[in-house]
Amino acid sequence: MKNKIFCKFLKKISKKQENKVYPGKLGDKIFKEISEEAWKIWTLQQTIIINEKQLNMLKREDRKIIENEMINFLFKNKN
Repeated sequence: MKNKIFCKFLKKISKKQENKVYPGKLGDKIFKEISEEAWKIWTLQQTIIINEKQLNMLKREDRKIIENEMINFLFKNKN
């Protein structure tokens, strides 16, 4: 059970991520509460958002937009 967590996104026990995928306190929260499967779902959604909104990840404002989208997607979903 060491490699499993209760994923807040999927709302079920699932395989935890092997490594921290995001920096800082938010990264700690993602590592503890978001499964590997949910993170893969997010990365696909992230690509769609970046393309649709034509975000430039070199711009701080655009990175903040995608971070807010990520928080809403992973922790405030309506599944």
